[in-house]
Amino acid sequence: MSYIHFDKTELINLNYSLEKETIRSNRSGCYTSTTIIGCNTRKYHGLLVAPQPQIDSQLHVLLSTIHETVIQRGASFNLGICKYPGTYAPRGHKYLEDYSSEPIPKLTYRVGGVVLQKEIILDTTADRMMIKYTLLDAHSPTTLRLSPFLAFRGYHSLSKANTYVNKKYQKVANGLEFKLYDAYSPLSLQLSKKNDFIAVPDWYYDIEYIREKERGYDFLEDLYVPGYFEFPIEKGESVIFAAGLEEADPKALAEAFDRELKRRTPRDNFENCLKNAAGQFISRRGDETRVIAGYPWFGWWGRDTLIAIPGLTLTQGDYTTFKEVMRTLSQDIKGAMFPNIGSGGQFNMNTLDAPLWYFWAWQQYEAYTEDRKTVTEHYLPKLKGIIDGLMAGSDFNIHMQENGLLYGGQEGIALTWMDAVTSDGPVTPRIGCPVEINALWYNALCYYHELTQEAFAKELAEKVKAAFIEAFWDKEKGYLADVVDGRHKDWSIRPNMVFATSLPYSPLDDIQKAEVLETIKSYLLTPRGLRTLAPGNAAYKGYYQGNQYQRDNAYHQGTAWPWLLGHFVEGYLKIHGKAGKSMIQKLIKGFDDTMSQYGIGSIAEIYDGDPPHRPKGAISQAWSVGELLRIMHLVNHY
Repeated sequence: MSYIHFDKTELINLNYSLEKETIRSNRSGCYTSTTIIGCNTRKYHGLLVAPQPQIDSQLHVLLSTIHETVIQRGASFNLGICKYPGTYAPRGHKYLEDYSSEPIPKLTYRVGGVVLQKEIILDTTADRMMIKYTLLDAHSPTTLRLSPFLAFRGYHSLSKANTYVNKKYQKVANGLEFKLYDAYSPLSLQLSKKNDFIAVPDWYYDIEYIREKERGYDFLEDLYVPGYFEFPIEKGESVIFAAGLEEADPKALAEAFDRELKRRTPRDNFENCLKNAAGQFISRRGDETRVIAGYPWFGWWGRDTLIAIPGLTLTQGDYTTFKEVMRTLSQDIKGAMFPNIGSGGQFNMNTLDAPLWYFWAWQQYEAYTEDRKTVTEHYLPKLKGIIDGLMAGSDFNIHMQENGLLYGGQEGIALTWMDAVTSDGPVTPRIGCPVEINALWYNALCYYHELTQEAFAKELAEKVKAAFIEAFWDKEKGYLADVVDGRHKDWSIRPNMVFATSLPYSPLDDIQKAEVLETIKSYLLTPRGLRTLAPGNAAYKGYYQGNQYQRDNAYHQGTAWPWLLGHFVEGYLKIHGKAGKSMIQKLIKGFDDTMSQYGIGSIAEIYDGDPPHRPKGAISQAWSVGELLRIMHLVNHY
């Protein structure tokens, strides 16, 4: 039995199976995602979701799903499933016998004497997905019918029936080419075997996405089905179906499928699942290499990239990809500022911490590779530009105070990673001097001095260190203030102080670090991450649920984030050494169950702050995966 496996009793239970989602991406920026039974529950689900640079460089759902029908002795058995208002149809999940994820998603259906296996894979470098159908058993002649459900729309939107859809198609080898709207790339649907296409164009109305409904978004979609492909299949025979943005050679599909399968790392244990998940965040298109912050709805984010990339690449010995990502991201620096949210050709620059995480990322690279030359010869001007820019001041009232601490923020803007904004404004505005910003600032100045030996950096770092202790530390409380704005200090217990215990350079001494870590351990540590607020606070929300307004108000007010564990663990090991390994190893082991809970084989974006700490948000998040890999590396090499 494979590491990730579901049997019939689990698969036919919709309350159970619809909570389990799959995500597979490739290096060209495409992904395929659905539930383990093939019923789409999000508008982001689809068998082929691909970039459309000629439209907006965003991802678009081209092929939403396929319904397979087994025909034997004149009887038809539809294996597909969709949710419609008040019902599921055609309820093909009742024929599912088995699901495994080793090394790719594999579903086994049993219809009477017919046993059909379905395996799904993405081409690594092409905008193409493939499905391999194998007839494992049959006692009489069998025909397979494939009905493609086409969307051709942005992944944040929904398709609606219309009269201007292009119902024409072009013939290609063993298949057809569709282009529902002029702006889109054509979609080639092909098979490795000769087949018949029966044109029965029709709209399927009001397909319901239950996760969007729960989240308070539009949730009804109309999908266009142009007809179906039909072909006989014999016992023991395999037939490849391919959907791609370029025509394929049908004779080469079987070889292409096998070649891709050999490239896969087995998902036979927790660590290998993380390694597979890590590779899925790397996207290469043209001469750009970027990190997708999370699936299924995130683009590339500057802050997330810098925090995630050491764990995603350096822990695997992939120094080349690290440098490619950093080179691409470095091109986006404008003065002292990095893009916060990026997607396609769109991004904004309202982040105060991303430029400071840039220093930390290079420190990680140097620690893993002992290669300082790359940093000093190619990126020193970028580092200097950030320091000079922050000292001079920037937009959003970002400036350095007389005591050397960094201040930032204005009404209606959230500049730190706690950036949830509702109709009421930022949930945690944190205007002033945030604790993690100034811990990162001190670390950046020290590292810059280490690289250059410039006196001003050392002098300023010493000034910042003294000001940091005076502003944030309280000996009686034993932890750090979260934000300081003049005489006002926010003493809410939040995880942002953890970075003062973990960064290569810290303004705290070991006694102060130990007290901070003990406070975090007592109030914020959960088996799934650090809470963003202590439960005793009146603003604490233990569950991330409800509509967008309600969820945004819980996002950083108690919700637990796995990525924060990386810095808690690093700080904890620095203080406790080998004596701290046992607790950390138990923490890592506790994540083993998550591999089959939500985003199959990956780590979610967030978890409820209260038990049982259910997974929420994006089903697979780059910095969650990256920091778990970095934690494992820290423990294994301590």
